Amino acid sequence: MKKSPTILLGCLSMAGALAAAGCGGVTAASYTPGTAVKVGLICLHDNSSTYDKNFIDSMGAAAKKLGARIAGEPIIKTGVPESYEAYTAAKDLVKQGCNVIFADSFGHEEFMLKAAKEWPSVTFCHATGTKAKIAGVKNYHNAFASIYEGRYLAGYAAGLKLQRMIDAGQIKDSNKRDGNIILGYVGAFPYAEVVSGYTSWYLGVKAVVSNVVMDVTYTSSWYDLNAEKAGASTLINKGAAIISQHADSMGAPGECEEKNVPNVTYNIPTGTECPKTYVAYSKIDWAPYYCAVVNSMFDGKAIEGEVNNNWTGTIGTESVIYDSANAEDKVTLERVKGELIARTRRVFDCANFTVKGQHLTEYKADVDDMGDYKPDTNVIKTEGGITFFDESSLRSAPYFDVRIDGITELNANTNS
Repeated sequence: MKKSPTILLGCLSMAGALAAAGCGGVTAASYTPGTAVKVGLICLHDNSSTYDKNFIDSMGAAAKKLGARIAGEPIIKTGVPESYEAYTAAKDLVKQGCNVIFADSFGHEEFMLKAAKEWPSVTFCHATGTKAKIAGVKNYHNAFASIYEGRYLAGYAAGLKLQRMIDAGQIKDSNKRDGNIILGYVGAFPYAEVVSGYTSWYLGVKAVVSNVVMDVTYTSSWYDLNAEKAGASTLINKGAAIISQHADSMGAPGECEEKNVPNVTYNIPTGTECPKTYVAYSKIDWAPYYCAVVNSMFDGKAIEGEVNNNWTGTIGTESVIYDSANAEDKVTLERVKGELIARTRRVFDCANFTVKGQHLTEYKADVDDMGDYKPDTNVIKTEGGITFFDESSLRSAPYFDVRIDGITELNANTNS
């Protein structure tokens, strides 16, 4: 993605009281703890995107929970692209008196950071971003959640479904490659967030059925119904017995329903839309984060759970949600969830995967995002006798970018 300058030249001459006005003469509202907080939300798409719908629905749930601590209805801007328009949207929300502004898409980050620098009296919170830890801007924050735990559980549910298919004789030779059952995954981009997600899902399936491999296809878009449908079709034609995705339309679930291939969804369950093929789903519930931020402002305290301006929700704090269509599987899944919470099970347990035939004992990831894409921090850790990749504890956004054995990216080079 192209990067825009973070500070306009016209802003450089502003000083003193004029700094509160930012560029274009817009003055930010001040905030006094103990008074209602005016909230704004910037979304890449609208409710037609399962991803953005999740943020919007979570905001509605948070507003109900917060009650009088929020000033009126949250102001929600939809269809804001990952371009300078995101800054313009933030500026308008500042003009409307918002005390805190949330943004939901990775490409919004540079524009939210620019706005945070210009209006220091407003709190800016960006989901999925990577810059808050190193930016040194007090009113700028990043947030994410350990969705890899939810995807692992959804994968475990898919593994239970796959085992039932094996027992029923429903796996054909066309669903196998070198004796391994083929899984499929529709991803948006070959970013760490997507790689972390599809790997955790694969490892969840593999925890139940060990002889599986997986093909991944990328769409080069977070939301493209036709591309996601085509991606699912490609995977089905290659023999995928079960498909999941990290993309935001109903394209992949719809194609799976049409072709009668079991599907695990993201952000919303599709039992109603896809009654023949829906297996399980996972999502991040953003309401706990919205509440944490607003409550911190209202109480005049730091954001609870935040470290280095990064907040990571977990499955234990109900920021990560999952469910299965099979009622009998839920007891098993709750047991596995309990093990994840207790840390007696780790999603990225290095004993459970290899890279070029070897188990990881050390791995450097690009945790401190300086824009150079260079690995800087060893993220392999040992606790409780388990050596694991320590995802999302050093920064909220995922940094798991390991390509493990058993997973094939069909078109990663076309999306770099």
